[in-house]
Amino acid sequence: MQSTHQQVLNTILQFEQGTIFFPEQFDSAGSSESIRQSLSRICKEGTIIRLSKGVYLFPYIDKELGILFPSIERVARAIAKRDKSRIQPTGLYALNKLGLSTQVPMKVVFLTDGITRKINIGKQTITFRQTAPKNFAFRGEITPLIAAALKEIGKDRVTEKELQIIKNALTLEAKEILLADAYIAPRWITDILLKLIND
Repeated sequence: MQSTHQQVLNTILQFEQGTIFFPEQFDSAGSSESIRQSLSRICKEGTIIRLSKGVYLFPYIDKELGILFPSIERVARAIAKRDKSRIQPTGLYALNKLGLSTQVPMKVVFLTDGITRKINIGKQTITFRQTAPKNFAFRGEITPLIAAALKEIGKDRVTEKELQIIKNALTLEAKEILLADAYIAPRWITDILLKLIND
């Protein structure tokens, strides 16, 4: 029978390069302590990278660029999938993702219907902020992002340039979904969305 270490290592080596994974995935290999020790040893050997407490990466290594680290959103979505929760980007990160800002925030906040928590990934921080389930009523992927970005900009502070970028982003979503989602947002955002959709 294989040792816990060997079972953990063999499983990792079957992962696709770039996979984000968690200690819980090896529960059948042994005790939590023996799994933790195995992961620590495999980290020291350079096979995997510890992104944060309880969050690991089986890295993809490019010949020229070296280790390709996952985006902060990929890490957040992997954690949300593990926790069986939903997340939505907010604030400066929503602005950056839509191209409304070139600033890459060091502190990224996601709304979640899971538990509130903060996770450090290198120099960046992911905060999962619990919110009401109704905030996940959006059907599309673009509209909640736009709603979050507009909230960050603020009412009566949206420029024509920003509206044009938002209008371009709206073309990525089906019109019937946009119309349904528009009415979920605060009234002033609904008005902006409806004008852009009808234009």
